[in-house]
Amino acid sequence: MRSEMGLIASRRRNQIGILILAAVPIVIAFAVRQAAPEPGVGPAFLADITTNGMFVALTALTVQMPLFLPLAVAAVSGDALAGEAGSGTLRYVLTVPVGRTRLLLAKYLAALAGVLFAVLVVAGTGVLVGLLLFGAGPVPTLSGFELTYAQGLWRVVLAVGYATAALAAVLAIGMLVSSLTEQPIAAMIAVVIVTMTMQIIGALPQMEAVHPFLIPTHWMAFADLFREPVFTEPMLAGLRVFAVYIALGLAAALWRFRTRDVTS
Repeated sequence: MRSEMGLIASRRRNQIGILILAAVPIVIAFAVRQAAPEPGVGPAFLADITTNGMFVALTALTVQMPLFLPLAVAAVSGDALAGEAGSGTLRYVLTVPVGRTRLLLAKYLAALAGVLFAVLVVAGTGVLVGLLLFGAGPVPTLSGFELTYAQGLWRVVLAVGYATAALAAVLAIGMLVSSLTEQPIAAMIAVVIVTMTMQIIGALPQMEAVHPFLIPTHWMAFADLFREPVFTEPMLAGLRVFAVYIALGLAAALWRFRTRDVTS
């Protein structure tokens, strides 16, 4: 895992991607500072930024969950197996006495650590820039109650954990796709297509019967952390769906990886 995390951290495109992710909450904060939005206009939490800078982090997560963060997951998962298989390094890794199951799980956990870091960068940058531009103070909830700044900060941490769990499900799909090809770009595109297709299906009322089983249906449920009392059922439903995708995705990826010839 240390080796895999080092590879992920050292890749220039991943470093640039982190900078882009960090830039989004900064742009949002300065845009709101320049002109406060009307209530109900724009993404969730945008109009609340002027009341407390902590909402910069939540707005940034809301904005980036549909595309930027899944794209980052697609890039990491595409490199995990397909990238190394395409470059020929995977066959050399498998010459050392390490099982394929252990190798794939190490790659998944290292990639998941990278995803967690990316989400923390988005939320942490949002909290910091929001604090500098809008200050700290009581955090108003969507239910009209107020939280202390410390309580609000803790709920942002929980939102980061929930968002990471949603992206962990996308990552499991990415690992499966990455095990099917030797072209990292193809794996990246496939993961993006899968997540975008889920979002399109989730927007069609005619497909309402399958909406509860789609990842994007649940990945914004962290907004319920900012209700009083907290609505836990939507998040628990989301975590159950994420767990199923993780289990099935990793199981299929393990089966494919264990039976795949990558040594020739």
